[in-house]
Parts: sequence; structure tokens; C-alpha cells
Amino acid sequence: MNRLQPILDPRGTQERPMLHLAKRPTLAQLRKGKVLFYNNTKLAFCNYMEAFVRIKQRFAERGIRNVVDFRETVRGKDSDGLRDLARRMAAPSRSAQGAEAAKPVAAVCALGDMGTTPATAVVAMTLETLGIPAVYLTAPPGSQLAEATAFYRAGRLCLCSLDIYQGSTKEDVAAEADRKIDFILDCLTGRPKTVARCAAVTFDLDRAAPTGTLNFTPSADDACVPGAHMEAVMDLFDALRIGDGLPVIPPTESRLEKMYAYCPWTPVTVLAKEIGPTGKDITVRDVAVCAVMAGCKPPAMPVLVTAFRCMADRRYNFLQSVSTSHPGGNMVLVSGPLAQEIGIHGGTGLLGPGFRANATIGRAVNLVLINTCRSVPGHSDLCCIASQAEFTYCFAEDPKLSPWATINVERYDAKTTCVFVLKAEPPHDIIDFLSMTAGDLLDTIVGSATTLGSNNAYMPANMILLLTPDHARLMARDGWTKDGIRSHIHERAHHETPMVRNRGLVPVRPPDLANRHPMPVTRSPADVEVVVGGNRGGHSAVILPWGLHSEAIVLPVLLPSGTVPKSLEDFRRR
Repeated sequence: MNRLQPILDPRGTQERPMLHLAKRPTLAQLRKGKVLFYNNTKLAFCNYMEAFVRIKQRFAERGIRNVVDFRETVRGKDSDGLRDLARRMAAPSRSAQGAEAAKPVAAVCALGDMGTTPATAVVAMTLETLGIPAVYLTAPPGSQLAEATAFYRAGRLCLCSLDIYQGSTKEDVAAEADRKIDFILDCLTGRPKTVARCAAVTFDLDRAAPTGTLNFTPSADDACVPGAHMEAVMDLFDALRIGDGLPVIPPTESRLEKMYAYCPWTPVTVLAKEIGPTGKDITVRDVAVCAVMAGCKPPAMPVLVTAFRCMADRRYNFLQSVSTSHPGGNMVLVSGPLAQEIGIHGGTGLLGPGFRANATIGRAVNLVLINTCRSVPGHSDLCCIASQAEFTYCFAEDPKLSPWATINVERYDAKTTCVFVLKAEPPHDIIDFLSMTAGDLLDTIVGSATTLGSNNAYMPANMILLLTPDHARLMARDGWTKDGIRSHIHERAHHETPMVRNRGLVPVRPPDLANRHPMPVTRSPADVEVVVGGNRGGHSAVILPWGLHSEAIVLPVLLPSGTVPKSLEDFRRR
């Protein structure tokens, strides 16, 4: 490491805006006005609705009886959509008269318990800017994430944490609301000093806002010890909770400049807007810095840029996916000639160790989420147990292995490389060394395509069937096409409908599946992506989705002009 070069802070810089809190009404004004109760649909879980029931009862005892309910999910909305939601709730009612027609004088928002927490925080912040005092009800583990979001995006926000969980009875929830009722009223009607105290946010990361470089000075003793500087850098990164816990290459300006060799986009180009607890835009520079840390070679940049453009698609639900409790990673599947040119592996052991391009590209994606978005495990990431998919999740299609057309050929053409991104679980093994026919093998595959504990049991969505060459050969020999396999899995991979009621998750399904029995795990055959990869043998895999208002997104790898590159050399900076 060059001691003369400063180490770039992969967190970049943080603006740290300070939210202007709305003027609070008096208790008398609260009694005369209209109080908004916003339910982001999370109160439909278990006995959580009792929180609103109890607060309204306690409000009524104090003469606050003019309440209006608004229920709409925040899922699938970007920051602009969330601000629009807040504006709709804040607008005076055109269909009502008198006090009912006026805009709300205060708002109670709920519930921030899981991955919807940052999005609902944006709604509460926006209500404050629109002049409506708000208190945001949270519950573990979302309470800490709400604090992080408020810390980075607003500096302050009235947060009220209720100590409730899925096993809480109605009496438990009511008792917790009773304990917090005075605090809620202080948040909505208190004097300025009281409200400032209620809105104070404590968060234990990034107390000093990053400025772009790290204050790192090697000790004199380190000069005589090979590798000591690197160890000291890692100690600093660990202390600041930068990185994924594995050793990294310290990013410097010279290393960053080398990473731009195949990156014809300007460093300030925005790839995704307002993502994660920080609410920062993800830029090409952010991605390049993390690519350096991950150990990527410069030719990886076109794939990384395309992957983030995929995740920025509104249908991917990137805002929520960054900090969800689901243990999935952002799976990056590259199909087309550039994958082979870069060296992304699609053969033996494609989802395991030993292949630098696979490991480092997938790692760079997840480092951006930790460093730029500050979705930091144990602090501002809700993941209950996590998984190896959150370290790295990248592989390629090898056209030499497949008896069928690859994804790029199906969707574009043989000369176009595309990136397929899916928020998904780690692969689930399908072992079958004995089936002699495609029909028998498909029975094994269908039996592996879901479990009651998988998200797709409750939310039909995309999935990947990753077939080994031997399994694909058997299928093709018996006359099966990709479309035939897709249709077979869609028709037969399902659960008995009573088994997916009142357990797992509140379901998110298309209207036409609402009363289906049995309940399919895909919405149509098109949800099943068939990929061939790996080594000869009997271990295929299914990759099951997160699927919570989240779609698989596929985009071509294009030059800034929008044209298809002939080779990686077309991306080289001149």
C-alpha cells in the first residue's frame, strides 16, 4: 500500500439534513381537528391492530374523537412515490364538509417492525414537512432501523417503539399502547423543548459524518512489519463497520482510477436514487470504490453498472430489499459473450469459491449496500439470520453447456449480453442420480420448488431452476423444452391452500389467485427461469425468491450511447 495516498472512505459523504418539525397543535386544537391514523398494512399481522384500537380509545377519553383511517402499503414505492402518498394523506378531503374536510392536524403512523420501516419513515418525515405533526410507531427489530433512517435522513423524528412481537396477545399490545400514550401525546402536542426531546434520535454508527477520506496514519512500528498497514486498515474498517468482515483492498485514488479503465460513465452518474437508511443516491463512483475493495478487475464495471440499473427498476423494490429481514442476496446472473470475456464462470462449482470474477462482482454489489446505503448487519439491517448469499451471489450462463437457448438469446440475441437480477435465497440442492426419465426427474424438481417456510409459498413470484448439464441432457433427450418445463412446474408446484393460511406471511398475490386451490408458487410459467450450469452429475438447484413486491429484472449491457458493444474493448476509456 502506498503510504502517501489517502484511503478513500467507501461511505462517501453524507449530507445529514435536519428535519424541520411541524408546529404542534394544543390539546384543544387536537380535539377540534382531524387526526390521521396511517396503517401501512403491517397492522394486519397477528394482534398488532390493537395498538390503533387502544390509542383511539385513550384519545377519545381525552376528547380526541375526530379520527380518520388511511390504509395503503408502502411496498413497491420509491421515495417519490412515498412522498406522493404522504401528500395524498395530507390533502383536505374534497368529499367531506366542515372539520372532516380539513387537512389533518396530526398523524399516527404504523407500523415499523420489518422491511417496510425505512419507507414508512419517509412518509412520516414528509408529513412533518407538509405541516402535519407525526409520531411513528415501531416495534423490534424495526425500531433500530427506524432510528438509523431518521438519523441519516432527517436528524430527528418522533419515534415510539412498542415492545410487541408476533406472539403478543391483544392484552399485551393494549398494555404497551397504554404505557406509551403520554409519550405519543407529547410528540403531537408538546411544547418545542418537549417535542425536541421526543424527536431526538440516538444511533451508534457514523456519529461523525464521513467526509470522503479516512483519517488513517500508519504507526512507525508498522513500517518494519510486512502487511501491518493492511491489518491496521482492516482494524479501522472494523471499528467503523465498513465492509463485510472479510479482508478488503484499501481503496485509493490510483486504484479507483484503474477501476475506471472500462467505465465510460462519469463517476457522478446516478444508478439508483435514495436507497437504504442513508437515503443516498448510488453513483458510479460508489460502485467503483466498492469494486476496488471487493477485488474486482476493471472489466467488471459494465456488469456492475447494469446490475445496479436493474435493481433501481421500481419493480425490484430496492428500497425495501436493502434492509429486509429475508436472508436472500441480490443474485446477479450474466448471460452473453461479455460474461465469458470477463471470466464470469458458469461451469463446475459456479456458485462456490475459486472464481474471482464471480466472487468479486457479487461481493461488490453487497459492499455498496453496506457502505453507501449503510445497511449494516446488527445496526441497520433487519436480517434475522442472514446467509452466504449476502456476501456474494454472481454466476454466468455457459452456452456450451445448454441444449436450449440461453437467456440473452431468448430475450435479445446472441451478440447481446444481459444481466438478470433477482432478490433470492441461497440455492437449494436438488439431488437426483437415479431418475431415468425426464418425468421422474421433474417430480423431484417440483417437490423441491417450495416449502411452507419459503416466501413463494405465500407470494407467487419468479424462481430459477438451475440444471446441471446431465439433468438438462436427460430433459432434452425426452423432448422437453424450456417452455414445457416452465409450464410443468407452474402447474404442479403448489401448496394445499389451508396450509398457507394464517402462517408464514400475510400473502401478496394477484387477484386471480386469491381463491385458488391448491395455491401455486408462480403466477405463470414465465416466472420460471431455466438455466443450465455446473458440472456433470446429479445435483441441480432451485433458487427461490424474496418476491415481496419484487420482480426479477433483466437488462442488456449497453454502452452509454445505448448501443450493444462488440467486445469489452468498446468500454475502454480512451
